[in-house]
Amino acid sequence: AHGSAARLAQQTGAELVAQASALVQESDVVVLAVKPHVIPGVLEELSQELAASKPLVVSIAAGLSLEKLEAMLPAGTRVVRAMPNMAAAVGESMTALAAGSAAGQEDLDIVEELMAAVGRTVVLAEKDFSAFIGLAGSSPAFVFTFIDALARAGVLGGIPKAQAVEIVAQAVTGSARTVQAEAERRERGEAGRTPADLVDAVCSPGGTTVAGVVAMEQAGFS
Repeated sequence: AHGSAARLAQQTGAELVAQASALVQESDVVVLAVKPHVIPGVLEELSQELAASKPLVVSIAAGLSLEKLEAMLPAGTRVVRAMPNMAAAVGESMTALAAGSAAGQEDLDIVEELMAAVGRTVVLAEKDFSAFIGLAGSSPAFVFTFIDALARAGVLGGIPKAQAVEIVAQAVTGSARTVQAEAERRERGEAGRTPADLVDAVCSPGGTTVAGVVAMEQAGFS
């Protein structure tokens, strides 16, 4: 395990420490990024240091509620729960944040800045995390399935699979960025288009695109 940590530190430019307790004493923010079943033991081991240094604790452990985390931590510990998705690996995560009972807006601002390094963030009530999982946690699998299906259609049309995947992936990336750009226009009070408006913009009357959209709807896609 130590060898793995050393390799990770070398790859990322992080600093390797021998004892987590020493690190906690010197840290303003502590990120819990281990498996959920490991966290109780880790927090018990670090309880004295956490009580003494009172850092902001950020948890990315799936399935551990703020209530459970706060029960395992010294009273009054500021906790923020973060839920990134797999696109964090390429700096394009959609991460949900929820603040614990002792955490304030300044704490959320700190975590938003930290998580911005791997993508975008949204602040939600913890009760909405289940819905968020469907929107951002599970949806990559749905998008991957869509990309693969469309690429296979490209193969049917004579395009090599690798090239078809590249074409579709870029088309999906461009489409997603268009939706974001239009949303940002609406936020500025301009006339930005909704996803439904964009569908209409691409579909010419009697064209192949609208025929494809109708076929998708008939197959239960929307």
